Amino acid sequence: MRGPHNILRLIRTGATFERSGAMALALHSLEAPTLIRVSARILTWPFKIFGLKGDKRYSPVLRALIALGPAYIKFGQLLSTRPDVVGKKLAKELSILQDALPPFDQKKAIMAIESDLGIKIEDVFADFDLPVAAASLAQVHKAKVASTGQVVAVKVLRPGIEKAFLRDIDAFYFIARFIEILSPSSRRLKPVEVIKYFEGVVRAEIDLRMESAAAAEFFSNTENDKEFKVPQVVWNLCSKRVLTTEWVEGIPVGDVQALKNKDIDLTELARLIIQSFLRQALRDGFFHADMHQGNLRCGESGDLIVMDFGIMGRIDPYTRRVYAEILNGFISKNYRRVAEVHFEAGYVGYEQDVDEFAQALRSVGEPIFGMEANQISMAKLLAHLFEVTERFGMQVRTELLLLQRTMVVVEGVARSLDPNMNMWEVARPEVGSYIKENLGPKAVIRDLGQSVKAISKFGPHAPYLIEKSLRNALDFEPPIPYKRRLPALVGGILLGLILGSMSILLLLLWFN
Repeated sequence: MRGPHNILRLIRTGATFERSGAMALALHSLEAPTLIRVSARILTWPFKIFGLKGDKRYSPVLRALIALGPAYIKFGQLLSTRPDVVGKKLAKELSILQDALPPFDQKKAIMAIESDLGIKIEDVFADFDLPVAAASLAQVHKAKVASTGQVVAVKVLRPGIEKAFLRDIDAFYFIARFIEILSPSSRRLKPVEVIKYFEGVVRAEIDLRMESAAAAEFFSNTENDKEFKVPQVVWNLCSKRVLTTEWVEGIPVGDVQALKNKDIDLTELARLIIQSFLRQALRDGFFHADMHQGNLRCGESGDLIVMDFGIMGRIDPYTRRVYAEILNGFISKNYRRVAEVHFEAGYVGYEQDVDEFAQALRSVGEPIFGMEANQISMAKLLAHLFEVTERFGMQVRTELLLLQRTMVVVEGVARSLDPNMNMWEVARPEVGSYIKENLGPKAVIRDLGQSVKAISKFGPHAPYLIEKSLRNALDFEPPIPYKRRLPALVGGILLGLILGSMSILLLLLWFN
């Protein structure tokens, strides 16, 4: 599908923004340079007639995003958490995209549920209400299970959403390839790989069986976490297009006035959001990657309730340690160590100068500590960091993109509750706890034990590996001069000694 037809789709995107009046507003909110503003208007104005009209009940920007489809709506959801980037007025306007989109027809929802679950609604549910929330991909209905009386939330995908979303992804591939051709320097950002990564995320999000599994795993990981709640999955009422969980009551995190009316401590709630995210990412390596206001509720006692598990992120144990050390280095102002971690992890090549890189990182980190919390612009900070990493040839880590994006979203949500919050100070306890548990003496001993266990698996193969190494060293044809045989022979002997020693050590540990 990735062909010239995507040019027409891109033209229609620009034309839709121009026709709705969103183009001028968006460029103004993003503080785009005058040259870009003028160029954009000149290029899109002739095609204005081809733009989508959209729903006039909504403001221009919302009208354009909703008309263009789910991928654009997702983009708007992200921007709604960044008032420091788009301004408070537009951020508030975009927050409607989180869970207040127009629902689709109730009859179509019932037909989809009955078809996918192979049931009749009236046989399974005593009550099945009109949709209580509608987002870009699906909508949620409140219902009561007839056999148990349990109140549940039934999530069902929008009709035709798979085709619509993948069509948008197809256009994004076209944009990514065009950018790589137009700007060779952008290849270090791996735009095509980034789109490929997010395509995988999207495909998982539109298969609710994957979301059911993610919700269950997330519940298991956080079951004992204080002040944090995940609704349980009702497995017998789940399928590819339907997800059912227990119903949870709470105040939307985006409704600040309602939270105040209930005497909820907003500063404490902001802290809980950030620390919960960091705990999941560092401790479990499995985190909620779509923590915007529409997916968060606050319970009567101040608990944080999380919903919608379509986008989840994973990071492996080694990457978690790297991430924690980088965060800890910035928090403690140890920029030399932050630089060393980048080199050790292979993020920056060893041909670069570590001291020069540390100095560049200091220019990124120091302004954070020299400003009042409410004056820090994460947008400017990220722009500066981008310049530094580009200068030192740092390759974009696609597996970390979701983590970085979620960091931005989480901070935006927390700032909406407490504008004076200092993210670094709030993060310090969780990062410090992880460092103590995973980078101290106990962690070294644990790692050695795991290494011995891993190597011991090759124990039964040790005689074969040793014999093979010796044969390769002594019998390789054509004949090899003795001086050239020696390294292979020594290597084979050393391999045998290492495997033998590890096997003996394992036996000693076993019997003790």
